[in-house]
Amino acid sequence: MGLILWNLLIILHGYQEICANGVRFTKHPSNQTVSQGKSARLGCAVQGMSEPDIMWMKDGEKVYSTDQMFITLGEQHWETYHSVKSVQQQDAGQYWCEVELNGQTLSSERAWITVEGVPHFIQEPQDVATFPGVPFNLTCLAVGPPEPVEVLWWVGGAQRGSPRSSPSILQVQGVNSSVKFYCEAKNARGISVSRTGTVHIKVLPLAPVGLEVLKMVDNNATLSWKPSFTGYSELSSCIIQLSRRLGQRADLPQQKVLVPPHLQVLSGLRSYSNYSVRVSCVNEVGASPFSPWLHFQTPESVPSGAPRNLTFDLSEEELALSWAELREEELQGKLLAYKVQWTLGGEPQEPLLFKDNRARLMGSGRFFNASVQVAACTAVGCGPWSRPVLVLPASVQARAERSHTWVGLLLGLLGATVLGLVLAALARHRSKETQFGSAFKTPGAESVVSFTAARSFNRNCTELFESSLDSLCINNELKNKLQDVLIPERLLTLGHMLGKGEFGSVREAFLKTEDSSVQKVAVKVLKSDITSSEDIEQCLKEAAYMKDFHHPNVIQLIGVSLHQRPGQRLPIPMVILPFMKHGDLHTFLLLSRLGEQPFDLSLQTLVQFMLDVAQGMDYLSSRNIIHRDLAARNCMLSENMTVCVADFGLSKKIYSGDYYRQGSISKLPVKWIALESLADNVYTTQSDVWAFGVTMWEIVTRGQTPYPGVENSEIYEYLIKGERLKKPPDCRDDIYEIMHSCWSPVPKCRPSFPHLIGQLEALLRTLSPGLSKNEPLLYVNLEEDEGESGEGAAEPSAMASWSLPWQLRVEGEERDWLMLGSGAASAIGGDYRYIIGPCGTPEEEEVRVTGRRSELMDALQEDVREDDDVIVNV
Repeated sequence: MGLILWNLLIILHGYQEICANGVRFTKHPSNQTVSQGKSARLGCAVQGMSEPDIMWMKDGEKVYSTDQMFITLGEQHWETYHSVKSVQQQDAGQYWCEVELNGQTLSSERAWITVEGVPHFIQEPQDVATFPGVPFNLTCLAVGPPEPVEVLWWVGGAQRGSPRSSPSILQVQGVNSSVKFYCEAKNARGISVSRTGTVHIKVLPLAPVGLEVLKMVDNNATLSWKPSFTGYSELSSCIIQLSRRLGQRADLPQQKVLVPPHLQVLSGLRSYSNYSVRVSCVNEVGASPFSPWLHFQTPESVPSGAPRNLTFDLSEEELALSWAELREEELQGKLLAYKVQWTLGGEPQEPLLFKDNRARLMGSGRFFNASVQVAACTAVGCGPWSRPVLVLPASVQARAERSHTWVGLLLGLLGATVLGLVLAALARHRSKETQFGSAFKTPGAESVVSFTAARSFNRNCTELFESSLDSLCINNELKNKLQDVLIPERLLTLGHMLGKGEFGSVREAFLKTEDSSVQKVAVKVLKSDITSSEDIEQCLKEAAYMKDFHHPNVIQLIGVSLHQRPGQRLPIPMVILPFMKHGDLHTFLLLSRLGEQPFDLSLQTLVQFMLDVAQGMDYLSSRNIIHRDLAARNCMLSENMTVCVADFGLSKKIYSGDYYRQGSISKLPVKWIALESLADNVYTTQSDVWAFGVTMWEIVTRGQTPYPGVENSEIYEYLIKGERLKKPPDCRDDIYEIMHSCWSPVPKCRPSFPHLIGQLEALLRTLSPGLSKNEPLLYVNLEEDEGESGEGAAEPSAMASWSLPWQLRVEGEERDWLMLGSGAASAIGGDYRYIIGPCGTPEEEEVRVTGRRSELMDALQEDVREDDDVIVNV
């Protein structure tokens, strides 16, 4: 009876309680219909829990609200409300309450909030792209409540038809020009207006933009472009036209590629050839105009063919040689020289280099009965040898040719006979392959086994050997340091020269690693006229310092290689370093200010440069290394614009005490040297701090020469009077205070590198947000092609697609013969003290440094003069 009464009570109150383990809902949310903009309130109560966490749900998702309230109705009896102050259409939905108890979720009954207001759009009309006169449909869907909802269309500013029920589909018979349209939705509460759409007429696309060569590998160029205006129709394909003539009509088969992606690899290109390429893209209407011609040049390669028609004229005084020039497609690069090799008595002699396709060698007697070959050479290397020609007097040669004819006939007959016998034997035998050759077994009871070797060896042939550190006669300590970083020369392929100086040259190169991958590196090559192991040892000491460097702001040693020169006792050392894409910091700073295309460097970027240098120097000083030549020119910029301290030619490791005393007079950069170092030749970490302050001044002034107007010979007197570098214009006071503190006359009063790092980091944090280190110099066009001035300016320079606006090119101004340090020496091989002119006389070639502006050149030359000055004790 009691249970029946309880159920009746529930019915009378109009709700049902949900209970579990004594927990039940005593109040449930109720359905509400609310006008848009009005408030709504839902209530829910639960009994049987102490401080329950009641969560409101809407359409299966939790509702997070700061307006939710909890009210105590009694012991373990709680009530909560969910309020919406201004109801909008997005508030409409199904609501209920939930509580969790012992991992079980209890839910209240569900209720709906229905929002009455002006219609809201479920589907608004979208833009249309079509051909002229082609019919199309427009759709508009709006709902209440309240219902019903009627839709009225407006096209081109005029009402189209009468109101119709939602959803509405408008059938347009076609237009001939672009028009605007929208729909209005109306119910009892008011009118809503949809977005304005546009009918576009499909037209031809515009020419693609951003055409560029992304990379080039093995004469395969990866071409990239970006679509421009598509004509209101998706692009389906693009047409690529390629020409071997600059800016001319395409003379190669055009290619049609599907897009996207807007990318294509042009394969099978010729080496060292000028190409022009342009792109047109196609949509439903047709093809766009072509983009402007993009000119590029493929890199050089080793010649593919050998010189032909090698002939000689042997007189009593000289041996005259001549041969046919290689065709352009065979040369595959810029001809540097022809290498002539002659062999006498089975011993190869030192090769000779000639610029033209003829040579005159004095002393004809020494060439009698010699075998002569010739090969063409580019900067990458030398091509195949021509067929050897035996040097004999004319009469002996004629008799030899006649005898060779008879011998050839006899050998031909003998060969035919032997071939017939072999074929007969093979018909009766079956062959079984072994790892050493072929074993033949005859059928029958008795087996006869014969053996044919799979490989033969010639012990009379001399092989080139790899140079080792033992052949250098350097001290054992230095040899042991470099033993584990010695890289065989065969793994290096030298490319074009990046720069040269008194020590030798720096060349781009490719290093083949153990896993057969290729790494782009820079190689410092000592000049080729070295004659003693002391010169080599001095070069390798820098490499020994770098061997154990592992810091992101200190350039790291990759390895050391030795170039063996035929006929020479000592090889040429080559120090292998990481390739720094953006060159040295000083040239980069100069070109940002004086280059053909100047670019802005933010203060954040300049301070980051300073911080990188300070962190690199702190690492060196922690390893007891004194640099002694810190300057912007000796700091390199990696691909991600990180500064690395480099050039340790004057570095010293101090094993006791904290200073190094220079024992002899040497060439030193006077404008970067500390006062005590000028006076007493004493170098400490504090003297490196002085140089760091000067480097900061270089960075702030973007590459200006320190102490303008002060001669090098006057620097000491200038500093001893208390004068220092002046504050650059527009330089912040706090930055100048940091650099000025580095020039204290008392070394111990100068800040340490850790202290400088802390100051620069704090300064960097105070600057307004700018370029981050991960997004360096986005306003600089790193990949812009640069042509060369002078003759052939219309043609792109070699590797133009990879040149940077701030990279200078050092080229040889060719007269008749090669220059010793031009970078061709390592590629061609051989002894280059023997570079012979047309009359048999060696000639030297001058070096011309081509810059972008005369002012830029003056600044660079001034820096070179500063670096080469000689300082004596004062």
